Amino acid sequence: MWWRPDRAAWWMALLFSLGSAMFLVPALAALASSARWIPIIFFSGSIFFTSAALVQLVTAAELPHRFQARARRRPLRPRAWLPATVDWLAAAIQFAGTVMFNISTFAAMPIALTAHQANVPKWAPNVLGSGCFLISSALAFATWEHRWLSWRPRDLDWWIPALNLLGSLAFGVSAIASFVSPATGLAVRGDLANLGPALGALGFLIAAVLLVPQANRQLKTWSS
Repeated sequence: MWWRPDRAAWWMALLFSLGSAMFLVPALAALASSARWIPIIFFSGSIFFTSAALVQLVTAAELPHRFQARARRRPLRPRAWLPATVDWLAAAIQFAGTVMFNISTFAAMPIALTAHQANVPKWAPNVLGSGCFLISSALAFATWEHRWLSWRPRDLDWWIPALNLLGSLAFGVSAIASFVSPATGLAVRGDLANLGPALGALGFLIAAVLLVPQANRQLKTWSS
């Protein structure tokens, strides 16, 4: 059941997949090229990430509401989108991280930047966004596994948060490595700055695709 546009999980999988692919392709291209289209694709991919994160944030707020009896439900309003759940907290932190990526990838689109111009609007939001992703992924992994560390490679439900966590780690390493040295005008570790997004995006892409069979299985479980 790969075509389910009536379900939020399907849209999350689609948007996260598109965003991941649009980070993976330019990240691989950046290993051997500095073409003008690369930062443009990065920025476009960040928009898909933000859209997917918004869907996930709203879904995380609605789930406790939907599990209540109809007589006890109240209309959802923006000020009510603050349920005291780790799922919502992780989604909110992730959404903030995607906004930081919007800022950093947009700032990276100009071709000529001084070290200060590259580090303030580009590097700082990139580090903050990567930090948000890492915290969000760690919370999601711990919530799903009920522990901070676990090893269940035969379980689909383990792979999704694990891949997201590994992808966030790769993004974090890349963000730190992309700091532009004022002395040279170059990233301190250009190889890691380009390889990190590629590895991270690959992890996010696989995890996003796995969301579809996971959602299908959960739907069958709830229906029964």
